[in-house]
Amino acid sequence: MKKLYEASSTAVGGRKGHVSSEDKKIDLELSTPKGLGGDGGKGTNPEQLFGSAYAACFGGALQLVAEREKVKLDGDVSVTANIEIGMTKEDNLQLKATLDCYIPGVDVKTGEDLVNKAHEVCPYSRATRDNITVTLNLLLDE
Repeated sequence: MKKLYEASSTAVGGRKGHVSSEDKKIDLELSTPKGLGGDGGKGTNPEQLFGSAYAACFGGALQLVAEREKVKLDGDVSVTANIEIGMTKEDNLQLKATLDCYIPGVDVKTGEDLVNKAHEVCPYSRATRDNITVTLNLLLDE
């Protein structure tokens, strides 16, 4: 792999700790959600951070694919990542992701094509492929 960029972040104290990036652009308290036995404090959690990162990355992949396919977008693409954490039958923790994608100004066929192609090129989709369930949804104007 030819490196294009590298980021470094450190978490101290696990789910009840603190996370920061080397450049301090991320500098956040962490709290364990009540659903995982925590106090649901003011801090963020790994699932929110992962969802934010996956949504941003997938949105970028949608824009890249639209550009490659010469599809004109009528505004900003938006992706909402819903991240679930649960327990498997083997008592292992497991993630599940649902990506709700809105691509303004495209018809259903074009939108579905862009979403599926973005799922092939997005590095988060590639990293999670065959490891977690990822559901892709195309949101439409009413």
